[in-house]
Amino acid sequence: MELSKISGDIEKVVVTEEQIQKRLKELAAQVEKDYEGRDLLLIGVLKGAVMAMADFSRHLQRHIDMDWMAVSSYGAGTQSSGVVRILKDLDKDILNREVLIIEDILDTGLTLSWLTENLTSRGAKSVNILTVLRKPDAAKVSVNPKYVGFDIPSEFVVGYGLDFNEKYRNLPFIGVLAKHLYS
Repeated sequence: MELSKISGDIEKVVVTEEQIQKRLKELAAQVEKDYEGRDLLLIGVLKGAVMAMADFSRHLQRHIDMDWMAVSSYGAGTQSSGVVRILKDLDKDILNREVLIIEDILDTGLTLSWLTENLTSRGAKSVNILTVLRKPDAAKVSVNPKYVGFDIPSEFVVGYGLDFNEKYRNLPFIGVLAKHLYS
């Protein structure tokens, strides 16, 4: 979807499609180095990480396994509730696996902190995080992703997998949602 079709909905573009793809390619090269000779399992966090998982995995020049998990701490609002629920669990056993969580955004850190602990408790050999976006000013708990695409201010953003009431996920860029739509 083009910006012109929803121009009244987006206050500004924060990260362009070109910037996203360039950064994912750079991160893929780093992951290839870091996990050289090691079996790697990518775990995408549904639904927001669908775009990132697809694009990131295509930039990798190696074989990987993929799995998906759906967890929620938002509901229909714009603020994390802090209560994490598993909506869809993994299909694969992760015992002794090198796990890289692919996430769209690190906001409060509550969901990713919980998810990291959960996957570690299942016996993963290692659990690291790649997040497309991080909001350093929004953190409520300390989560240290190994790979970060972009640091952004604490504004409500949509696009590239990020939604508001299930809309805007298919935007190829990341933009600040106009406040009149959710306030």
